[in-house]
Amino acid sequence: MKRLQELRKAKGYSQIKMQMLTGIDQSDYSKIETGKRGVSFEQCKRLAVVLETSMDYLAGLTDDPRPYPRSADREV
Repeated sequence: MKRLQELRKAKGYSQIKMQMLTGIDQSDYSKIETGKRGVSFEQCKRLAVVLETSMDYLAGLTDDPRPYPRSADREV
């Protein structure tokens, strides 16, 4: 998940900050960044929202890091 680390660093966030913003434990987050642990759909969604990108970008399905427009009536 090199993209995950790059986006986090570009925002100036530490792994602890990501824990606070996403609810993903820092040790689990570290394992996600290094590829030692998978990520659930809900975790991926939270990561995409916090990092202002799309789940497709995090998954490597697109090279465009811009997020898709979000519905105003949808909760994260």
